[in-house]
Amino acid sequence: MISLQLVWFTIGLIVLYFGAEWLVRGAAGLAIRYGMRPMVVGITVVALATSMPEFVVNVLAALGGDDSIALGNVVGSNIANIGLILGISAVVLPLSVSSNTLRNEYPMMLGVAILFYVLALDGTIGRVDGLVLMACLGAFFFYVIRDTKQHAATVAQAARDTPGEAGLTGDTILKQSLYIAAGVIALAGGAQLMVKAAVTIAELFHISPIVIGLTVVAVGTSLPELAASVASALKKDADMSVGNVLGSNLLNILFVIGLVALIQPLQVDADSIRVHFPIMLGFSLLLLPLAWTRFQISRFEGVVLLLGFTGYIVYLVLPYVR
Repeated sequence: MISLQLVWFTIGLIVLYFGAEWLVRGAAGLAIRYGMRPMVVGITVVALATSMPEFVVNVLAALGGDDSIALGNVVGSNIANIGLILGISAVVLPLSVSSNTLRNEYPMMLGVAILFYVLALDGTIGRVDGLVLMACLGAFFFYVIRDTKQHAATVAQAARDTPGEAGLTGDTILKQSLYIAAGVIALAGGAQLMVKAAVTIAELFHISPIVIGLTVVAVGTSLPELAASVASALKKDADMSVGNVLGSNLLNILFVIGLVALIQPLQVDADSIRVHFPIMLGFSLLLLPLAWTRFQISRFEGVVLLLGFTGYIVYLVLPYVR
């Protein structure tokens, strides 16, 4: 049984790799075509695509009454996005972070995380809470549209000042769109294969649902973000790599939890409020001083993030080690 699940896990990993490669290639191409900042592409197109596994897993978990897995998935994914994904990406290649990102997109991500915690304090993420989160999602997309228009105007003016540059053809736009579509499908499929295999293995060892949600499912559904961020880092698109993580954390809460809560209210256990939500906020706050130094997340700081995440995982699984 375990050997078969390991085979499915490996197949999912391979599919995931190609999905990330296609998604980043297509997203970068469209960013140039429509004059979007790489950060905005990462925080929207790439982040939304890589948040789809969380959405699918959470809807199925909520409808099945597994609220602990659903909430643990999002909280654990947001922790993994910063500790594991940015950590590994920075170790692969130090990540430059623009001051504009720290002034605009980072406060949005932190504010949404704090709002999520406040809404959870009464022990329930209900339909009214879901409406609040969806309203914030609408405001976020309004900001993205306005930023894109402003940046596109700047790019258009620069193109007029330097005539003779060839634009992308319709065939190129179609090709980039197909890359994105294929990447999204491969990411979702690969992540699902890996998560199902990992959850089956975890259940064989009698690990509790909340721990499965915070570790196996959370890391599994964060694998698209990891693949996309590392691929962006290797292509030296640091803004897209950082934007993917910030946007994924933001959309995991506003889009995934917001929409799931509208479908089925979620119960929040006391351990999550007392331990796991504060740890999620702690990782979010830690990102600011790390990125503010020289506006870069260095390899050493990547190691710090990885050590913090490893410590958290050890804390979760230690009670199950006999």
